[in-house]
Amino acid sequence: MIYVKTTVPWLADIAGAAILSWGLASGVGRIAGHVTGPLAASAAGPGPLLLPAAFMLGGATLRAGAAFAVDRNAVGTALAKGRERRRRLWPALLGGPLPGPLSTGESTTLAIDHNTAIANRDVRYSPVRLNAVIGPLVVAGIVAPASWVAAAIMLATLLPFVLGSILAGTAARRASERQLAALSALSGLFVDRVTHLPLIRHYGAEARISQQVREATRQVAQRTVAVLRAAFLSNAVLEFFAALSIALVAVYCGFSLPGLLPFRAPETLTLVPAFFVLAMAPEFYLPMRRLAAAYHEKQLGEAAEAALAPYTQQTTEAAEPAGSDFHGIEVIGLTLAFPGIAVGPLSFALARHDLVALTGPTGSGKTSTLAAIAGQLAPAAGRVVGLDGSPLPSTAIAWAAQRPLLVTGTLARNLALAAPNASDKQIHAVAEQVGLGPLLGRRGGLDMAVDHAGSGLSGGERRRIGLARAILSGRPLMLCDEPTADLDAASAAAMIALLQNLSQSRCILVATHDSTLAAAARQEIAL
Repeated sequence: MIYVKTTVPWLADIAGAAILSWGLASGVGRIAGHVTGPLAASAAGPGPLLLPAAFMLGGATLRAGAAFAVDRNAVGTALAKGRERRRRLWPALLGGPLPGPLSTGESTTLAIDHNTAIANRDVRYSPVRLNAVIGPLVVAGIVAPASWVAAAIMLATLLPFVLGSILAGTAARRASERQLAALSALSGLFVDRVTHLPLIRHYGAEARISQQVREATRQVAQRTVAVLRAAFLSNAVLEFFAALSIALVAVYCGFSLPGLLPFRAPETLTLVPAFFVLAMAPEFYLPMRRLAAAYHEKQLGEAAEAALAPYTQQTTEAAEPAGSDFHGIEVIGLTLAFPGIAVGPLSFALARHDLVALTGPTGSGKTSTLAAIAGQLAPAAGRVVGLDGSPLPSTAIAWAAQRPLLVTGTLARNLALAAPNASDKQIHAVAEQVGLGPLLGRRGGLDMAVDHAGSGLSGGERRRIGLARAILSGRPLMLCDEPTADLDAASAAAMIALLQNLSQSRCILVATHDSTLAAAARQEIAL
């Protein structure tokens, strides 16, 4: 772990602080001509200030090297963990079973912002975590030979500080979780509203949408203030006990040297050891100051890690040949239960070569059912398996969505997204098969430019691109969402005929409102 790898550099940092402090103390002793006491032998030597200066320079160099080593180890380890986390997260967000439906903005926040929060924690907080525990004890052990009373004063202020930090940290953790949830909601809302800005302006909904954004922003502001309040409380606790510790050590040393203590001195303290103790006193709380400075990143990172856990803990399915052993599918007691969605339980089967229609009113859960069968949504109950009872691999499923993903590039690139090795001849044949021939003729063929928004493409043409992509993938199970929507009667009839023809060699499940398509299917499943 990161903080284990940085233990040795932090110990080197404390050693450098001790060397620097001793050089400073011995230099003051030489200037004052007062080099006596248990450390006098080390302070003696040729030259009035040459040896103390060497100590100070060596200590400062050691501390700089230690800080560099800590940062380098922390950044390298955080980058490696981030790559592994993204390797597990991105496939889950792009095509794995999700605990619930996610908007584009929410997916973006999970993929980018949450990863950044965890990386910040690993870079800033994790390296100082163990040092904050052992650092004060090491400093007290270094100070003890010079003044065991000063070491005891430092340790006496540590226990109430730890108790105060626990109380403040608990409040900060809860506040950080609420802040992260509000930030995720705001990011999702903003991205989705910007995406649909033309539609919002068309219907004159600017005022209502602006009010939604203002309310989400207000929630973020309130929860951010709560986090800052908890952080200020935690820092106030730290600063109070750090100042108390240094003040008590300074008072003890200041009154002990001239013999002005109101009680019998428990030890004999001279100038050089006393100055050494005073120089080391701030180092006692320095590891905890570093921890407090990074505590906010710790809270946000842990909250982000908890939010990503349902996605990163999923095992990635090993790639399997698409349909080498496909015999059909069986849906057993499939139940979906998300906010606004309640479907099932559903039980039905599709043969290896089949055409089944999933029907129901808008909002009944047809698309969500397809997503659950495709493994993109985790059902509340039930399962989807092959007819032989084996798990259904995602590599056997082709998805033709209502609004298929479009990437910036050529039409050929978009059609062959799931079949990158397909030849232009194969791509052109499938494009003609799904009815994209007129588009090829008037827009430059397969080399026509396509952007991510599908500018210049009708809804029916986008659906045809998604269907062509599913056919080219060669996968035996095709899930088609409203394939005849946005088509005129003649085009819809041609699409139904195509699906019937494909069902001679594929297993096809369509979600549709089209009664003609439902009648053409072997079985209709009404939600």
